[in-house]
Amino acid sequence: MRFHQAESAFFVFIFVILAAGLVTLHAFDFMQTAAGDFGPSHDTDIAYLSKLLFAIGVLIATAFFFGVFFIYPLIRRQVKEEAKLRVMTESLSARSETLEQAALTDGLTGMQNRRYFDDALKEYLEEFRRIGKPMGLMILDLDHFKQINDTHGHDIGDEVLKAVARCLMDMTRYHDVVARLGGEEFAVVAPNMDAEQLARFAERIRKAIAGMAVLSGNVRLAVTASVGLAVWNRKETADEFYRRADRHLYEAKRQGRNRISA
Repeated sequence: MRFHQAESAFFVFIFVILAAGLVTLHAFDFMQTAAGDFGPSHDTDIAYLSKLLFAIGVLIATAFFFGVFFIYPLIRRQVKEEAKLRVMTESLSARSETLEQAALTDGLTGMQNRRYFDDALKEYLEEFRRIGKPMGLMILDLDHFKQINDTHGHDIGDEVLKAVARCLMDMTRYHDVVARLGGEEFAVVAPNMDAEQLARFAERIRKAIAGMAVLSGNVRLAVTASVGLAVWNRKETADEFYRRADRHLYEAKRQGRNRISA
């Protein structure tokens, strides 16, 4: 059993009191034994010292019992309350982290959400402005997703979104930011990629999505995505950077979908 620091200090205090009591008791016994050696002329002094030692013993005994029966229960109660508060604080902290994680995670796909994406993009741009490295961004939108929902139902539509999310997380690197922005729109922040590298990367992802096997009964759904690309020019804000990639996304849609535009 481990004792709290306050309890340990109290036990040391009690030990000192007991030691003082034993020393006082020994002195009292010694006075009584040696009283005959001093002669009648010292009887008054000896009696006075005996009373003092007895009084000291009574005070020590009082301190001991007061400490054991009043002070220690208070310390023990405070220790228990402190332990409860510590557990409560840890529980609240864990719940806070869980809630924060939930606030930054898309409930359907388990990937990061728009809030996380916005914050991460700003932080990445600040860091990459400092180190002078390229930063790529792709915005993906599933083609004719409303038609999938209308024809096969929202449950199948959700399965499509989950499959796309898994594909994106499998295809991207650990330091890429992959998020569902809402509906059927996704985004990938790709650090250390110039325009050529980003285009090749996006083309691999586009082909992987087009090659997914998503079934509705015996029907294999044709899932494709249009992708807008942008490489940061080191002058844009996060919003301007995003809007430029988004404009390329709509250009890919305009050109016939299932393609990339940069």
